[in-house]
Amino acid sequence: MINMNLKNLRMRHKLTQEEVAERLNVSRQVIAKWEKGESTPDIQHCMELAKLYNVTLDDLVNFKEADEQLGIPPKGKHFFGVATIGERGQMVIPKQAREIFGLGAGDKLIIVGDDERGLALVPERMMSNFFHMVKTNIDEEGE
Repeated sequence: MINMNLKNLRMRHKLTQEEVAERLNVSRQVIAKWEKGESTPDIQHCMELAKLYNVTLDDLVNFKEADEQLGIPPKGKHFFGVATIGERGQMVIPKQAREIFGLGAGDKLIIVGDDERGLALVPERMMSNFFHMVKTNIDEEGE
C-alpha cells in the first residue's frame, strides 16, 4: 500500500524521484525501490515523507486509494463522503466526522455560507471559543 501512496503523492506534488531523493538524502534508486514495493522506508524516512507531502503518517502507510477517489488528503483535512438532504432539510453527518469533531446528539452547529465558497458547518462550541478569543484580544488592545 505504501508504495502506491508514495508514487501517487510524488506525482501529485509534481516531483521527480531525483528531487524526493535529494530532499531525503537518499539515492534515486532507493525511491524507485520504495515505489515499486521492493523495499519499504524506515520509520524516520516515513516521517520525513509525511512531512514533505503534508499528510499524516497513518495515511502515508495505510491509505487505500479505493477508499476515496480523491487520493490522500492533506494533514488535518478530511473528506467524509456525501450527505443527502431530506425533504424537511435534515441530513446525517457521517460517523467519522462526528467522531473526529466530537459531535453528539443535541450539539448545535452554526451554518455559515459564502456565495463563492459554499456552506460550512461549525460546532457552536468552536465558534464560541473563537469569539471569546477575539473579544479577549480586543479588550487587551484597548487597555
